[in-house]
Amino acid sequence: MKQVPRVLLLLALVGALFVPAWLAQPVQAQSFGSNWTGLYFNNPTFSGAPALTRIDPQINFNFGTNSPAPGFLGTENYSISWTAAQTFAAGTYRFTAVADDGVRVRIDGTTIIDALTPTGGIQTINVEVAVADGARTINVDYVQNTGIGVIQFFWVPVTTQPAGPTATPAPPTQTPLPAIPPGALRATVIRAGILNVRDAPSLGGNRIDRILRGQTYQVVGRNENATWFLLQLAGKQGWAWGYYLFIDGNEFNAPVVSGLSALGLPPGVSDTGVLAVTRAGLRLRAAPTVESAQIGRVDWGAFVPVVGRTPGSDWYQIVWKGTVGWVAASFLQIRQGSLDAVPIR
Repeated sequence: MKQVPRVLLLLALVGALFVPAWLAQPVQAQSFGSNWTGLYFNNPTFSGAPALTRIDPQINFNFGTNSPAPGFLGTENYSISWTAAQTFAAGTYRFTAVADDGVRVRIDGTTIIDALTPTGGIQTINVEVAVADGARTINVDYVQNTGIGVIQFFWVPVTTQPAGPTATPAPPTQTPLPAIPPGALRATVIRAGILNVRDAPSLGGNRIDRILRGQTYQVVGRNENATWFLLQLAGKQGWAWGYYLFIDGNEFNAPVVSGLSALGLPPGVSDTGVLAVTRAGLRLRAAPTVESAQIGRVDWGAFVPVVGRTPGSDWYQIVWKGTVGWVAASFLQIRQGSLDAVPIR
């Protein structure tokens, strides 16, 4: 007798493609999983031997028009297959995949998301699935054909209401709303229950805050394509994806600002306009040499300002969590600006 799959699909895709991930539901902490084994193929069909195999801490990438693995893959027409065993408590979970172009997700061999066919833009897919207790094998297949490359995969437990007076979940903490000057360009959250605000105009940027549906903020800047907007929060600024916002005027009237605007630079450190993303977890060192003292640990996939370089550009001076230090340049990828603007130190 054929064994009944342990993972049961409870609901079909929630709405159509392009439905945002946090629609009309209070959202608990996202989980991106960990220790994903990625097979990187230099073709869009997962064919032949992979050009690269590596462990990725999470599936949360905005490759843009860059290669996800320089020297191994091109900038278009590639595919990646990630696999990992992730541990769950028995329950129902909402799985979300954001992709440009195609994505397919399987749990213990059962397909829960099947959208490898490109839609001509970014697609956001949600599906609710009952998951058995214990370790579950998850496979995420991603295909990039042309244009920008984006892939993000995560899940949250579906909120339930257990019995008992102490079981009511605490409401999310609301970000205090700062005053908006008269006549300023405004952005209101409309397509997400809770929207992440990041320190860089990218899905790979670190989350620095969360804002709620219906809240309105001043727009103080944008990226060149007006797809990300820099918002003035209480005591800080952060980037939000424009798809989830309503802009009350011409969004192109907002000034184009540096992607470093929300990262913050220590006093006396000049903004070079150069932004890089780390391709590994890195030791931050006091001087540009492996013998130098370690003064920090930089996360994989972090966005960092580049404020200096060695004469041979083999070491970059960066700012990480308010500390200025050095990292090996081979493990960083420039995402914004020209290295020529970075002074030699």
